[in-house]
Amino acid sequence: MTTTPLGHNDAQAPLPEIRGFKLIRLINRGGMSSVYLGEQVTLGRQVAIKVMEPHALADETSRRRFENEVRTIARLEHPHVVRIHDVGRTATGLPYYTMPHLARGHLGRRSFAGNEAGVIATLRALLSALDYAHSRGVVHRDVKAENVLFDEADRPLLADFGIALRRGFGARVTSAGLAVGSTAYMAPEQARGEDVDGRADLYSLGVLAWEMLTGLLPYRAADALSMAVMHAQDPIPKLPTALRHWQRFMNRALAKAPTDRFANVAEMSGALDDIERHRGWPLLASLGDRAARLGRSLRGRRAALAGFAAVVLIGTAYAMLAGADRPQLRTPGTPVEPATLSQADAVAPMLRPLPEAPLQAALEDARRQLGERKLLRPVGENARASVVTAWRLDPSSVQVREVLDAVTSALGDAAAAAVRTGNDAQARDYMTGARQLGEQTGTATSKAQLAVMDQTAKAIDARMRAAEARLDQAAARATADLARDVGLPAARISSLVARAKALPGKGQKVPGDPAGSVVGKGRTALARTPVTVGDYQSFARETGRKEALCRERASLLRVVKPRTWREPGFSQGDRDPVVCVSLTDAEAYARWRSEQSGHRYRLPTADEARALEARTGDRPIALWSADCGSSCSRRVVSGASWRNKQDSRTLGAERGYDDVGFRLLREL
Repeated sequence: MTTTPLGHNDAQAPLPEIRGFKLIRLINRGGMSSVYLGEQVTLGRQVAIKVMEPHALADETSRRRFENEVRTIARLEHPHVVRIHDVGRTATGLPYYTMPHLARGHLGRRSFAGNEAGVIATLRALLSALDYAHSRGVVHRDVKAENVLFDEADRPLLADFGIALRRGFGARVTSAGLAVGSTAYMAPEQARGEDVDGRADLYSLGVLAWEMLTGLLPYRAADALSMAVMHAQDPIPKLPTALRHWQRFMNRALAKAPTDRFANVAEMSGALDDIERHRGWPLLASLGDRAARLGRSLRGRRAALAGFAAVVLIGTAYAMLAGADRPQLRTPGTPVEPATLSQADAVAPMLRPLPEAPLQAALEDARRQLGERKLLRPVGENARASVVTAWRLDPSSVQVREVLDAVTSALGDAAAAAVRTGNDAQARDYMTGARQLGEQTGTATSKAQLAVMDQTAKAIDARMRAAEARLDQAAARATADLARDVGLPAARISSLVARAKALPGKGQKVPGDPAGSVVGKGRTALARTPVTVGDYQSFARETGRKEALCRERASLLRVVKPRTWREPGFSQGDRDPVVCVSLTDAEAYARWRSEQSGHRYRLPTADEARALEARTGDRPIALWSADCGSSCSRRVVSGASWRNKQDSRTLGAERGYDDVGFRLLREL
């Protein structure tokens, strides 16, 4: 948190009201928050209370996200991390959290002039805190002098994780694209508002190391924007000669590109080990610089002489430094003193290339996590994170590329499987993970990445076809939305959206349906009209179905000329609803229609049938339903008819009635 001096108005401003705390005074104020000294009433202890400003978290979503983030930070328990005691809201609804009140000041108020041992000890303490946080997926993002406080034992503690970012959490605490942190210490990618990882914290720690060593910042500008530009564009400055043995450390810590920096805390700690071993090496480094300048100043035939002079100069300096440790002649019987590490011996590790062990360890982790299907979780300990670490160590390695392709393919397989099973949240996670992996490693257009996109596109297309077969408009729209979320090409997305829109909604006609069905409740489509005489005649002719007995009015002609669906006792055209068919006739027709069309038809229940009114022409009829009466030998017919005005009644299922027809329901 960037602090500003407290003015008269700050001191006179009313203090916030927080239940359970008595606020004493304002300690400092920054752009996003204010810090107050307070007393926790129940425990009688003094605490620092950080209250967010209204404009910093302007909506409820950002406030809740911030509180969740603080709860994550509160779980950090480390000797060099300032603990968070409590999180909540003020009386006016502003988020706050409480910390111990550390009255011994911050790092910016201390001088380390001529105290390299103190600088190294402080850096080691802060590296320990960052290593602990990074291993738990937390990136601080605001490492600076004001956020390094000292406890009563004079131990440095890292504070103000309030704007930290958990890897994999999703949106930042602040708006996307807003650079968070203090620009004097901020890594270039962070100033640009890009996603950051632990290497941004190590950059800030490098700036802090420079400040402790020299008493000044490496870059100095009149305003925050100019400062950010200098961090992004200006070359890394040179340290004074007396501190030249720190230059290699600074060149890596302050590298513009994250891939050129220390990859993790362990690497930076190792570089500090080298500095401790080589604290007497600046003289040789200085002489080496002189030799290099001499060589550059000579041309033509003098170049060889310059090279020879440089070798002699460095060799002489080496002899001067190593002479004190050169073996001496001794008188027989003189005891041998234990060997000591000479400055010449100590420089050897600096001249050797970096060991391969970290690369192999990262590759082994990635392979193991790949086998355990830990592709994206747990945060920081998964195959994607491990292979990114390996790639940063050696992007040209064939082994790294093989493992990278394997992890990419596994993410694609997982995404496609999630699409097929309808787990859209997982599909989005895996595709986002694959895309980010490509962006982090410069392989966004590799064969493996293109195969992932093609595989996912095919799975989405198959799901769309299934939704179309079911006439499931909601599922089709969800599928088109998923295609957009996982980043399919715009042309594919447009095609899927058009296909989803083409599907009928509730009350709309099913295209090509022989029964003229319209979409009804649930995943069903109900025929708009009853089955006609012409429809039933095709069924009877093809199946040889015999006519059922039909109930009729009392008449002497019933024995001579019984009623059937062909002659119900009144004239019927091919388009009129068929009557005088039994419930079993209607069910047989539904099975036949299902076989003919490849779709599943059945009689609707009474509730389903009421969803649409039957259009029966001039002679209203009732309709068979699938509902049983007192037993399934009697079935419910719904709707009033020309013969009976009741809305519902039960009739025998084995005979037809001259005022009862049927219609079909299609299961989608």
